[in-house]
Amino acid sequence: MPELPEVETIRQDLVKKILNKKIAHVEVVRDKAVGEMGKKFVQALVGNSITAIHRRGKLLIAILKNSKDSLLIHLRMTGQLIYEKEVKNKVEIVAGGHKMSEKDIENLPNKSTQVVIVFADGAQLFFNDQRRFGYMKLASPETVAAALKKYGPEPLTKDFTEEHLKKIFTARQNTTVKAVLLNQELIAGLGNIYVDEVCFCAGVRPQRRVKTVTASERKKIFNCIPKILKEAIRHRGTTFRNFLDSSGREGNYTTFLRVYDRDGEPCRRCQTLIQKTNAAGRGTHFCPKCQK
Repeated sequence: MPELPEVETIRQDLVKKILNKKIAHVEVVRDKAVGEMGKKFVQALVGNSITAIHRRGKLLIAILKNSKDSLLIHLRMTGQLIYEKEVKNKVEIVAGGHKMSEKDIENLPNKSTQVVIVFADGAQLFFNDQRRFGYMKLASPETVAAALKKYGPEPLTKDFTEEHLKKIFTARQNTTVKAVLLNQELIAGLGNIYVDEVCFCAGVRPQRRVKTVTASERKKIFNCIPKILKEAIRHRGTTFRNFLDSSGREGNYTTFLRVYDRDGEPCRRCQTLIQKTNAAGRGTHFCPKCQK
C-alpha cells in the first residue's frame, strides 16, 4: 500500500500534468469506484477542471474549478493513477500507485480500469484498481470535512507536536508502539514500512508496549517521524511489489531502508541480523541490538 511519501510523490507529479486542463469526457467503468453516483459524478467533472490537489495522510483531494464539490481519491492497496498523452507521435505514460506490467500499461483501459477521465487536449487519466478497495468519489464540503476529521495531525505540519504524541501514548499504555503509530485517527499517513523505519531511527522496538517507552525514547520517536518521511519523499518513496511514482519511475528509497523487508540481512549499523516478528497484525522488522 502506498504510504504518505508515495502518495505525496504522486500528488506532486500529477500537479504538473493535469492542473487546469478542461475535462472533455468521463467514463465510469465500475459505479462502486465512484460511490454509486455515476451520473452525478460524470456531470460534475465534464467541462470542469482540477485547480489544485491536496493530500491528507494517504488521501488525495482534488479541487474542482466550477463546483463546491471536490474529488476524493484513495488508492488503498492496489489503486493506481495513470496519466497518458500522445506527444509528437509518442505516447507519454506516467503512473503512480500499484505496480503494473509493461503489457498492462500499454493496453489501457484494461480489466483493472475503474474510471477514465479524458482531457480536452487528448490526455487521459485512468484510475485502475485490481482489488477494488480504492475509490474516486465526488464529495461535498461537508463530506470532505467529515473525511478529514477522521485523520490525526499531519506529521509534516506544525499540528503534529511532541505534546500530541505524549497525549496519545499516555492514553494507550497497553497498546504496542506500532499499533499507535499506524492508527490514522491518531497520526495521518504512517504505514507499515515507515513505522518500522521510524522505530529503528528511535532505537525502540515496534512491538513494545507504550507503557515501557521512556520520555526520552518518545522524544526520539517524535523527532524521527518527520525525519524519515522527509527523507523518503526526497528519494521519491519506496518500491516493492506495487509502487511506481507518477512519472513511471520506481521509488528509490529502497536502498536507504534500515530494517523493513531486510529480515535475515545484517543491520547497516551494527551488522546484527535483522529479525522479523508480528506486531499490530503486521509483519514487523527490527534490529535486536540497536533497538531495545
